[in-house]
Amino acid sequence: MSLAHTNLAPRAFDSELAAQYADLYTRVSDRITPDEWAVHLPYIDAIRSLKSLRRAVVLAHNYQSPEIFHGIADVCGDSLALAQRAADSSADVIVLCGVHFMAETAKILSPDKTVLIPDSDAGCSLAESITAADVRLLRQRYPGAPVVTYVNTSAEVKAESDVCCTSANAVHVVESMDADTVIFLPDKYLGKYVATQTRKRLILWEGSCEVHERFTGAEIRSLREPGLSVLAHPECPPDVLEEADFVGSTAAMTGAIRDGKMDRVLLITECSMADNLAIEFPSVSFTRPCNLCPHMQRITLPKVYRALRDMAPVVEVDAEVARRARRAVQRMLDIGRREAA
Repeated sequence: MSLAHTNLAPRAFDSELAAQYADLYTRVSDRITPDEWAVHLPYIDAIRSLKSLRRAVVLAHNYQSPEIFHGIADVCGDSLALAQRAADSSADVIVLCGVHFMAETAKILSPDKTVLIPDSDAGCSLAESITAADVRLLRQRYPGAPVVTYVNTSAEVKAESDVCCTSANAVHVVESMDADTVIFLPDKYLGKYVATQTRKRLILWEGSCEVHERFTGAEIRSLREPGLSVLAHPECPPDVLEEADFVGSTAAMTGAIRDGKMDRVLLITECSMADNLAIEFPSVSFTRPCNLCPHMQRITLPKVYRALRDMAPVVEVDAEVARRARRAVQRMLDIGRREAA
C-alpha cells in the first residue's frame, strides 16, 4: 500500500507540531538547532505514526545521529544489543538504522520478519575486507583452528565461522574456544587487543575500520589535559589504546561514563556517539576528535520514512547461508556479553 498521499505523509512544521514534541526538543536542543529541528520534526512525527501502522520497531546503533537515536529509535545500543533485541522482538517489521551487516544479522535471527534498511548502500569497510572464500582458505592453512568472526561481516562470512563475537564479548568468546590457536577475523586491531587479553594464539586478518584506524596515539597525547578521561574503542590502533584510560565497546564506554562519575571525557570512536551521550549525560563535557562513519551517515530520517512508507529496501539472506550463519550468531548470543574492560 502506498502512503505517499495519505495523512501519514510528513506534516508541515508549525507551532502545534512543535508544542506536541516540546519535551523531546528540550532533551536534544543542545545538539540540534531550531532550524534543524524544523526540518527533522515532520519526519519524526510521520515515522512514529508509520511504526504503529506497520507494527514496526526501529533499532538504532550508537553511531546514529541524534535525531534518529533520540527521535525515532525504540531500541538503541551496540551491535550485540541490537542483535539480541532483534531476536527477541515481537514486531512484524524491523527497521535497522545502522549498516548492512547489522540488518543481515537481524534477518538471520528473525527469518520470518520483514527487515528494512533505509539505505542499502550503508556498508562497512570491515565487512568488505573479507569473503567466504578467504575464510575457507584460512581453514585449509590452519586445520583444526576454530574461526571466531567479528559480527561486522557479511552473512556469507558468518556462515563459514564457528562463532561470532562483538567488541563487547570478543575476549570471552575467544577464551571459550577449546583450542590453543584461534582464527580471529577480520579486524586486525581488535584482534591485537584481544591477543593482549588471552594466552591463546590468534591468527589475524588485515581488516580494519576506516573510522577507528584514523586515530593516532600522538593525536590523543595532544588532546590530553588534567582531569580528562580517555575512552577508546578496541578497533583503534595499539598506540591509541596505550594512551587510553579505558578500552571497551560502545556499550562499555557508556557504562564507564555512567558508573565512573566522569566530568570530562575524550571519546575515541565515531563522533555521533559523543553527541548522543552528551544528551544522555548533560553534566559531562565531551572533547573529541570527530571521525564520522560515512556509511552510518547514509541513514537519514527521510530514508527511514520512505523505507516504512514503501516497505523497501528489504534485506534478504539466502536460506542455507542464513541457517549456517544463525548457528554462529546464536552461539555468540548464548555465550553472552562479558565486557573486556
